[in-house]
This record gives sequence, C-alpha cells and structure tokens, in this order.
Amino acid sequence: MSQSAPPPHSESQPQPADANPYAQQAPAGAPFAPPVPPAPLQKDNVALGLAAALGAALVAAALYGVIIGLTKHEIGWAAVGVGFVIGLTAGKVGGRNPALGVVGAALALGSVYIGQLVGEAMIGADQVGVSFSKLFFQHFGLVQEAWKADADPLTFLFFALAAFAAFSGAKKAAA
Repeated sequence: MSQSAPPPHSESQPQPADANPYAQQAPAGAPFAPPVPPAPLQKDNVALGLAAALGAALVAAALYGVIIGLTKHEIGWAAVGVGFVIGLTAGKVGGRNPALGVVGAALALGSVYIGQLVGEAMIGADQVGVSFSKLFFQHFGLVQEAWKADADPLTFLFFALAAFAAFSGAKKAAA
C-alpha cells in the first residue's frame, strides 16, 4: 500500500520540449520573460560593402568638388578624407575581405577625379557666366580639357593619398 510521491509539477501545466519546468517562467518579480538578444550582424557581406562604398564615393566626390569650387584650390587633406571615408564605409559594412580595400582604392581614385572635375566646372561656370549644370553636363569635354591644363604633380599626389587612405581605412574598419 505504499504509494510513490506525486511528480513535482501539476499535470495541467505543459512541459517544455527540453523537460526543464522553469524554462518558460519569468524571473522572480518580472511580469514577462526577458527579451531575446538580436541576431549578430553579418559582417562579411562583400556586395553590400561595395554598394555602400560606391554610395560614399559619389557623395564624397560631390563634397570634394564643392570644396574645390568654393576655395578655388585643391586641398590635400580633403582628398585624404575622400579616400578614408570610402575605405571606412567599405570595411565597416563589408567586413574583412581584402578585395574591399582594393576596390575602395579604385573608387577613391574615381571619386577624387570626379570631384576635381566638379570643382573645375564650378570655377569655369563662374568665370564664363553659365550655370554649373550646363557646363558640366553639356560641355563635359571642355571641363576635362580645363582639368588637363590645370593638372600638376600635386594633383596626382592627391590621387595617391586618397587611394592609400581608402585601402588603409578599409583594413582598419574591418579589424
């Protein structure tokens, strides 16, 4: 006539799949269960890193061109900033892929070039008395000729600095 003790839980409460009776219970004093932490961000997305770097390159080119157009001078630290922003964006968004630094450097070269053309067009538009958009979009060949005439060794140094900054910025951001 001896009977065994009843189980520690009531038959009316459902048991979790892992047989832990306390798994779905909230901590003492809490009205609900703690939130589940968010999934970690995927860090190695090369395509997204390249797209973000391209967007940063377009914005940086426009800003660099406006700086040149307003000051009527090429500014070396601005070219370094263009490259660094592109590389930083590629590395932060895309991760540790070594291709991001190389593509970031190439985008920095293009961005500095476009920025210099924008600046050249702003300066030329002021001198000739036409709108920037008319000169830049309808007479792009003239803008390129003016850029070639104004290019000097310092211009190409800015290209190199921007490419180096983009490459190193991508590596630092991904670390």
